[in-house]
Amino acid sequence: MQVIDQIPEVFLNFVITLAFALIIGIEQKKRSGDDPEQAAIFGTDRSFAFIGALGFILYTLSPQSLLLYIIGFVILGSLLGVFYFGRIRDTKAYGSTSILVALITYTLGPLIITQPKWLTVVIVVSVLILVERKEFLQNISDRIKIDEFTTLAKFLVIAGVVLPIVPKSPDIPYINLSAYTIWLTVVVVSSISYASYLLQKFVFKDSGIVISGILGGLYSSTATTMILAKRSRENGGADRAYKYASSIVVSSAMMYLRILILIYIFNPELGNILRMPLLILLAVSIITAVGIYYIKRPKDAEDGNGKPTEASTNPLELKAAVLFAALFIFFSMLTHYVIANYGAGGLNVLSFGVGFTDIDPFLLNLFQGKYEIGADLIAKASLQAIISNNILKAIYTFIFAERETTKLAIAGLAVITIVNIVLAIVI
Repeated sequence: MQVIDQIPEVFLNFVITLAFALIIGIEQKKRSGDDPEQAAIFGTDRSFAFIGALGFILYTLSPQSLLLYIIGFVILGSLLGVFYFGRIRDTKAYGSTSILVALITYTLGPLIITQPKWLTVVIVVSVLILVERKEFLQNISDRIKIDEFTTLAKFLVIAGVVLPIVPKSPDIPYINLSAYTIWLTVVVVSSISYASYLLQKFVFKDSGIVISGILGGLYSSTATTMILAKRSRENGGADRAYKYASSIVVSSAMMYLRILILIYIFNPELGNILRMPLLILLAVSIITAVGIYYIKRPKDAEDGNGKPTEASTNPLELKAAVLFAALFIFFSMLTHYVIANYGAGGLNVLSFGVGFTDIDPFLLNLFQGKYEIGADLIAKASLQAIISNNILKAIYTFIFAERETTKLAIAGLAVITIVNIVLAIVI
């Protein structure tokens, strides 16, 4: 380390600039051989190294006025402009990626001198990834419909506009939570739902029934169970029952994972109590789903997960967020009333009944509510709500699923529910 400390910093900065510029140039040269749009690339790999070195030298000579650096930028931009229009004339290729990359390369020197080194590394890595993953990004772009931008706008409104302006105090009477805490809960749940939706729609779009169960369970195992049950009757048949049944069970496994994540976000102390029960239930659910898939799979069944399910509907609607907030407030007031008037016994009854509705608002209220009851009682109530929710999913499966799927899925849900009951008793 002492040897490195004795090396002048300006020398190290120049070496780093030259190395990054050369790496970018090599990547551009390699890329030009496979990409018709870049067949006539601006210069060679050495040209990019020279561009990086030029930017470093001109900035170092006039770091205060930046006059030489600006003149160099104008000259380089002019040369790139001449090259671009010449390429359009000769090859009819309108891509400007290599030109933009050359301009970024010119700025590496000042970045390394004035900014943290990690920022330059991030920029270089981002450039390399964006250029190399062109086909992947094009495929994603082709899948995006115009209404997806509306969905993104809704998420930005929920997380970036409403959340900062919601007051953090005082707490709302009878629920001991501020409006900010309530909306923060909405943002966290919406983020998990939106991430799962994006993965299912753009990354794992054609990956099959089981992946649909996994990703769907991350935002709503109840809704996913209903969708898969209906699909099993419409498209499955008895020969594919093992796929639909295992997917229904694995969606419940993802419910336990989602709840564990939410607990540690909002109540780490309660998370320490429920961590082991939820991990056990997660493991049991996955083992049960894998058992159904491989034990009940016909010997001559085709490989893969089969025909993919219908793309999941977008869970990020503003009205859904408002409804979630309303349910959160309602369950907060109801829970406060029940605990104040009926104590632990009333909470036990309430938790079991709430499981037949949307359990997330109730559970998140328990995780954050300032109730005068022990964490053990809250943990028990949480597990009891999950028990009744699993029963609800079994009912949905019985109503909507194909017969063989019904048998396998209900058997799997029964195994999970029995283990859940045991853990709720012994916790």
